[in-house]
Amino acid sequence: MINHKVDFIFTIEVRGANPNGDPLTGNMPRLDGRGFGEISDVCLKRKIRNRFQDMGHDIFVKAAERSDDGFTSLEKRFGASFDTKMPNDEVEKQANEKWLDTRSFGQVFTYQKRSLGIRGPVSISIGKSIEPINITTMQITKSVNGMETKEPGDHSSDRMGTKHFVDYGIYVVNGSVNCYLAEKTGFSEEDLEVLKESLRTLFVNDVSSARPDGSMEVKDIFWIKHKSKVGDVSSGKLKDLLTYDNLDTERLQRRYDDYHFRLDPEKLKAYEKEGIQVEHFLGM
Repeated sequence: MINHKVDFIFTIEVRGANPNGDPLTGNMPRLDGRGFGEISDVCLKRKIRNRFQDMGHDIFVKAAERSDDGFTSLEKRFGASFDTKMPNDEVEKQANEKWLDTRSFGQVFTYQKRSLGIRGPVSISIGKSIEPINITTMQITKSVNGMETKEPGDHSSDRMGTKHFVDYGIYVVNGSVNCYLAEKTGFSEEDLEVLKESLRTLFVNDVSSARPDGSMEVKDIFWIKHKSKVGDVSSGKLKDLLTYDNLDTERLQRRYDDYHFRLDPEKLKAYEKEGIQVEHFLGM
């Protein structure tokens, strides 16, 4: 079991990719009302789960294309492990032992006419860009019709499409690990190391047409360890530690290193006196 709270902050650089499409806007990159880019916490957890699976750990919420146990629904996967006669406390215990994502993020089971909610210790925020982002929309065509046409030589409308991507953006994500919830689910120090490695390698094996290889990278990770279970400094104050240099947003060419991301040295020194320890490492 872990006996100290953990907070973490990490940055993601996006270059010519769609980090998280919004189905309500034709799969355009997500934006808030002020034009800042967003990556949903659900999207980030999906990628972490994929990394858990890649590293050989069993998870409950598997993406359909990554199902390796023959089950095409969560209900079927749940039913293969539990029966209707098992009490909820035993189901909770075994589910936490069996599935790493359940004991990390929690899970709601509403199968077999039961209602069981598990609160997980790991929380992830919505990723927010540090500046308003520019989105490029590109018209694309397929080299062949997707559907048969009535007349030879007809070009059906399904040959046309659009592709959206963020020209350049840097997103910041915050997260934490709660000791008290970790005690309940069995989330351990070993699991904590797996989580750390999953963040470092978040976009490994995540290539797609929307995210070409190298277009999204985790850059800086600040891993903040407290001495106490409840935490020595509030998570809100720790979020404000991250600072960077403001650049002219009209610049056509921007590089991550130009922003000089770091933790505020004066605040950090004061918080370290209160008991926190910071480990800074780079993404893969």
